[in-house]
Formats: sequence, C-alpha cells, structure tokens
Amino acid sequence: MLVTLPAIFLETAIFGEFSKLNFSSSVIFILDIFLGVALVEEFLKFLVVKEKVLRDPEFDEPIDAMIYMIIAALGFAAGENILILLPLHSLSGYPAFFSEIFGVSLLRFLGATFLHALASAIIGFFIGLSLRPRRKEWSLIFFGLILAILLHGLYNFSIMKGEGSLKLLIPFLLLLISAIFVSFGFKKLKNVLK
Repeated sequence: MLVTLPAIFLETAIFGEFSKLNFSSSVIFILDIFLGVALVEEFLKFLVVKEKVLRDPEFDEPIDAMIYMIIAALGFAAGENILILLPLHSLSGYPAFFSEIFGVSLLRFLGATFLHALASAIIGFFIGLSLRPRRKEWSLIFFGLILAILLHGLYNFSIMKGEGSLKLLIPFLLLLISAIFVSFGFKKLKNVLK
C-alpha cells in the first residue's frame, strides 16, 4: 500500500520528462499511459513481492506467487483509491459529497481494483511458471511484466480515450479475458510441480 507514494512521485517526474520531448500530444499521452503509469505501477508491485516474498522460506509453491502478487495489488489499489478519494472532501454539501464518493468508489472498485489484481496475478502466474525446472526464470517474469503493462495501459487508454459504448466495452472485455486467463493460470500452477 505504501508503494503508492513513490509511484506518484515517479509518475509525476516521468510525465514532466515526457512533456519535454518533441513529440505530438498523442504520442506523449501514450507514453504517459504505458510507461509513466502502467510500467511504474506494475513494476513497483512486482518489486515489493520480489524483495519481500520471493526469498522468504514460506514462499514454497508456484501458486503462492499469484496469491502474493494479488495481495500486493490489492494493497496498491487501496492506497491509490484513498489518495483519489481524499480530494473529494472539498465538495460542498453532504448529499453531493456522499454521492460523489460512492460513485467514484464503485467505479474504482469495479474497474481499477480488479485491473490491479488481474494484472498482478498475470505477473504472479509467470513467476510461478519460472519455478519449474529447466526454465529461464527472468525471461518468463519479464514476459509476465510486459503482459501486465500492456493490459494496464490498454485499460487506461480505453477508459480515457474510448468513445460511446467502446469506453465501457473494451475495458470490460480486457478484464473478462484477463479473469479467464488468471482462472486457468491458477489451475495450471496447481499442477506445476506435481
């Protein structure tokens, strides 16, 4: 949860650096979404698990990687949600205040929290696969990070730039496909070392 604070500073610094580039605003936006947000957030969640869990003797089964990554994601999403909801206290009038908090909370729970959990579960799946004998550990983990970054970036891009029904349909499909992948991932990792 605490890693959301360095994420804010890193994202802000990266946005500032990208804004100095001599690219169109569309290219800057894509860089911000995929590298400034998705890469930073997915890498920081992975880093927490890598530094605090992967070396722990309690980490002894491939499926644990998915579980720990999901837990890290839920902590990150909770911190992010708190930081997003805090500024809403300035709204005047209690009905508007509670209505706004409820609306934002519901959207963040259904979208962002689920996205964080699924993206991290994908990374966890590839960490778990890397525990199999005769595998190249870091190449699998790197691939999982790339997939999670792409999912996260595409989700953010679609909710920010999508129009009409696509603004809801594309994020929904991304989450649905990811949830199916994660479900199969859990089943596969149960049998990895048997």
